[in-house]
Amino acid sequence: MPLSEHEQRMLEQMERALYAEDPKFASALEGSGLRTYTRRRVYQAVAGFLVGIALLMAGMVAKQVWLSVVGFLVMLGCAVLAVTGWRKAPKPGEQAAGAGTGGQQAARRQGRQRRSMMDRIEQRWQKRRDEQGGH
Repeated sequence: MPLSEHEQRMLEQMERALYAEDPKFASALEGSGLRTYTRRRVYQAVAGFLVGIALLMAGMVAKQVWLSVVGFLVMLGCAVLAVTGWRKAPKPGEQAAGAGTGGQQAARRQGRQRRSMMDRIEQRWQKRRDEQGGH
């Protein structure tokens, strides 16, 4: 159930007050659950990758092709898990994309950043056109 406009404003005010009072505590609370989960997932994937290498090498030493193939598949699967987990992990200081109003705020902020980037690109383009037209 989405929050009403009034509730969203109240929540934003409370967040700002929390940041003003104790920014260290506020940043520790924000997105830490998902960040911890994804970090743990990446660590598990790295450990699995190492197990895959061990299986691959054991298969080569024992001349068992099937064991080497299993080791390679374990390595491949763990590499995919590590990369996808790493990409999905929120950066420190930002909230998860779907967390309450934080996702909406992040989308608005990203939209503003895109617009400002497009504005800068358009300004550069216009400047180049003006310089080329003047010569």
